[in-house]
Amino acid sequence: MITNSPLRPRELPNRSYEILILGGGIAGLSVAYHLAKNGKKDVALLERNTLTSGTTWHAAGLIMQTRGTHALTEIAKYNAELYSALESETGQATGFKQNGTLGVARTKERLYETARNASIAKSFGLEAHMISPSEAKRLYPALNPSIIEGAVFIPGDGQTNPVDTCMALAIGAKQNGVKIFENSDVNDLWQTSEGCYQIRTNEGVVEAEILVLACGLWTRDLASKLGARVPLYAAEHFYVVTEPMDFVTPTLPVLRDTDGHVYLKEDTRKLLVGAFEPWGKPLPMEKLPKGTAFIELREDWDHFELPMTKAIEIVPELANAGIAKFFNGPESFTPDLLFMIGEVPGLKNLYVSSGYNSEGIEYGAGAGRALAEWIIAGEPQMDTSFIDVARFHPFQINKRYLHDRTVEVVGLHYKMHWPAYQPETSRGVRKSALHDRWAKLGASFGEGMGWERPLWFAGEGESTKNLYSYDEPNWFKYTSQECKAARNEAILLDQSSFGKHLVQGGDACRFLQWLCAGNVDVPIGKLVYTHMLNQKGGIETDITVNRLSQTEFLIISSATVHPRDKAWITKHVRDDWNVTVTDVTSAYAVLSLQGPKSREILSQVTDTDLANSAFPFATSQEIDVGYARVIANRLTYVGELGWELHIPTEMAQHVFDVVWEAGQAFGLKAAGYHALEHLRSERAYREYQLDLTPVDTLLEAGLGFTVDWNKEGGFIGWDALTCQRNSGPLKKRLVSFKVRDPKPVLFHEELIRCDGEIVGYISSGVKSFTIGTSIAMGYVNHPAGVTKDLIENSRWEIEIAGKLYEADASLRAFFDPNGDRAKQ
Repeated sequence: MITNSPLRPRELPNRSYEILILGGGIAGLSVAYHLAKNGKKDVALLERNTLTSGTTWHAAGLIMQTRGTHALTEIAKYNAELYSALESETGQATGFKQNGTLGVARTKERLYETARNASIAKSFGLEAHMISPSEAKRLYPALNPSIIEGAVFIPGDGQTNPVDTCMALAIGAKQNGVKIFENSDVNDLWQTSEGCYQIRTNEGVVEAEILVLACGLWTRDLASKLGARVPLYAAEHFYVVTEPMDFVTPTLPVLRDTDGHVYLKEDTRKLLVGAFEPWGKPLPMEKLPKGTAFIELREDWDHFELPMTKAIEIVPELANAGIAKFFNGPESFTPDLLFMIGEVPGLKNLYVSSGYNSEGIEYGAGAGRALAEWIIAGEPQMDTSFIDVARFHPFQINKRYLHDRTVEVVGLHYKMHWPAYQPETSRGVRKSALHDRWAKLGASFGEGMGWERPLWFAGEGESTKNLYSYDEPNWFKYTSQECKAARNEAILLDQSSFGKHLVQGGDACRFLQWLCAGNVDVPIGKLVYTHMLNQKGGIETDITVNRLSQTEFLIISSATVHPRDKAWITKHVRDDWNVTVTDVTSAYAVLSLQGPKSREILSQVTDTDLANSAFPFATSQEIDVGYARVIANRLTYVGELGWELHIPTEMAQHVFDVVWEAGQAFGLKAAGYHALEHLRSERAYREYQLDLTPVDTLLEAGLGFTVDWNKEGGFIGWDALTCQRNSGPLKKRLVSFKVRDPKPVLFHEELIRCDGEIVGYISSGVKSFTIGTSIAMGYVNHPAGVTKDLIENSRWEIEIAGKLYEADASLRAFFDPNGDRAKQ
């Protein structure tokens, strides 16, 4: 995440602070406010012009608490809590009102998605009412109900005035000791050899122990001066304001027509019509006027024509409305449509709050609180893994990549959020050495951290295009065949995208013993499934460690969290330890050969004894495969006998060819990541960021067996985990579920009910082609403890889009619960 940025000598500052925030918009002011409210007094904020003059001033100011996931809803719902109280606390009017959100659906698919989100609201005690077109018409008299299937009404949502709300945050921050300086233009910034940050402004040098960059779309360029990579790109963002209209009253709900790419809100008896058009209009930074506040860009009616046409369809009176203002202003977007907060890897005490994808008012309150708590405690106090700035790979700062991805990202706000959706832009960035082999076999490729990975394989001559669905996407047909082959014959998977880090040095073992909850001081060739924890015992990494020698360990992690895992590991390397961490991901391709016949197939191309006695489960050996020398790990993520072959990249094609040829006599089939997901779920193998997060402990996740409780010196998180272990029945526990009705399909976020009460939600789910019904895992919360008795003697239901389905619950996997098949 960092480039080589030489340290500079410390200059004599004219002002020094513990914490300095750059940026006076919603992001910076929210952090300042929450730092002060949590007792931090030595805090200052610099704004190059006037407060909110960057992009906050032209925000629509929408308040929406319910999002598509529980994690995002946890952050977003705080906006109504904070904004509703600011005026009474500070005396500054904010314009906040809870006039509600009316989200309409033009299609049955959108209505289903809307109902799923309404279920999420129930988890947080938020009102969300699914209503008919006629009921929607009563709430919004100008609505054309003939083109919608239904709607959701969330009365607690609404709108606020962005400028006034930020001014209230500023007043609240000042009242608690924060110093705010406007017209303080940053000319340069650097880190000194002592580790502090210095900023040269038009008024001199300012110094801080902790620096927070909250500069909106300017954050990327400022961060680069420190060698930090912050993937952001600007796009033009549009709305129009009509002349006054008779039906527009102060209590009119905010109307969201996501199928039409538009939102409409009341604005002093006028309508503001804004858009997240299907394909955005990226804007290179060099095209922005330099040093200008309150930037307005040129009108572009051609680009706005589609959303405006859709707005007229949903509210026909707009066809005769006068337009008082066409606004076009810049906003910043990230490659994955999620904002970023947190400490920049490799630069201690440098934090970022940016990339809000035109939703700064909606997320700014919760994100500011989360980052303030992170700064004060030294680590996150909630699950921020999915918005952690450390999640990005170095290539994602590439401006061409960002430009092309931003075209698509803008529209993803309002496009259908299909399960397993794959981005269409900025593709082909990273290809394994076997890419062409898979393409010839009919692979439909998806993207993971830039990697092109086979998701499923079409039949000969058939289309590889994804046809998305919440019921039965087109790949189910092919994925079911791949899963059947895995359970009965064998499959070959490309897992070259695994993150691979070589940890070396005289202190490597001691270092990893302190960092990992499991025991990694094992014989050479032993594989250890283990985790790195935070101080609260929460799970920060989910990895496999392969001991290569007395001083060398190969750490294998998921591709999608590879950068964040590296950041966590390197952050904990002390200067006095003889330890180096090297990313060797590109050095090895990985072929995973899995299934009951995998031993027979591999035996055809190696002279190594593969019998259980000679090559036990969870061990590693260097073996010959064809003409190549590879690291063979006897592991599985599908619940079958199998090996993961780590192959020098230049030999990958040869190894693939000999294994593939040998496997044809045994029914070997190519399989993709969809099959991997279905198979691992059947065996209840956990996946990081779904079933494991920094707010889940190993005990809650059912992974206590991986912990070495008696390891000399303990490990990070040992105290918290031991305390939980000794505190009686767990009040939170990961549980497996099997839906009795074979028709519904589980993905994630569906509600779990125990005897009618909501007790949690699904973390990951699939349609099991082996069992014949949907299975899933999800965390259950119960004040008396999630015990065996509770599991076996309660009535369990899964709520999917408002409908209840009976389910069986278990603390063990429904498929091969003892794990016998992998050890045969």
